[in-house]
Amino acid sequence: MAKVGRWTTFSRTGMLPTIIYDQDDLGATVRQRRGELGLTQDRLAEVARTTPRFVSELENGKASAQIDGVLRVLSALGIELVARQR
Repeated sequence: MAKVGRWTTFSRTGMLPTIIYDQDDLGATVRQRRGELGLTQDRLAEVARTTPRFVSELENGKASAQIDGVLRVLSALGIELVARQR
């Protein structure tokens, strides 16, 4: 396990699991994964059935993002959302 800024990561193959503390962390995770996949915001929006504006706002940590849109974006990026008790 390694501490990277405010993120805790666990060594595995592929994308490292990230603990998301707030909307800024979520946005950074989405931006990073989109970059790894070589997707533009426009292409991600198309695949996730949302708008480029939504993707931009999500990546920039806008707090009012709709959960259904967030889940579609995460799914399009191959990111699984897991909730666990602290």
